[in-house]
Amino acid sequence: MKAKPGDTLLAGSGSTGLIVKVLGADGQPPYVVKWLPGGHIAMVDPDQYARVSESGQPTGATGGPGLVRPGRERSG
Repeated sequence: MKAKPGDTLLAGSGSTGLIVKVLGADGQPPYVVKWLPGGHIAMVDPDQYARVSESGQPTGATGGPGLVRPGRERSG
């Protein structure tokens, strides 16, 4: 899993957060995430069910960020 600030983290629990800082090397976790809608900020090491949605991706039918399908995480 790779991310950059501004990407969206979609947790397996259904929670959504804005990645504000990447602490790992080369976009790897852990990430500092601002959870939406409450605004709580936490350092997160995502589990295997979490996905990253790149900033600027089209939104899904519910108006939320588009879900990156398993196996299609950004590789570069």
